Amino acid sequence: MGFHWPELVVITLVALLVFGPKRLPEMGSSAGRALKEFKRALSELGEEAPKIATPSAGEDAPHAGESRPVS
Repeated sequence: MGFHWPELVVITLVALLVFGPKRLPEMGSSAGRALKEFKRALSELGEEAPKIATPSAGEDAPHAGESRPVS
C-alpha cells in the first residue's frame, strides 16, 4: 500500500491551492528539517537506551549477597 502518481498530484494541487506557491517551498524545507531532527533524536535515544538499562559498576547497584534495609 502506498501513494500512486495520481494521488500525489491531487495532494500537491490541494496544498498549492491552500498554502499558495510562495509558502509551499518554505513548508517543505521546514518539514525536512523537522524530520531530520526527529531521526537524530531517535538515534541518540537508541544509543542511550543500553546505558540507562544497565547500571555501571561504580553506581549504587546492589551486590550479590547483600540485602537492602526495609523501610
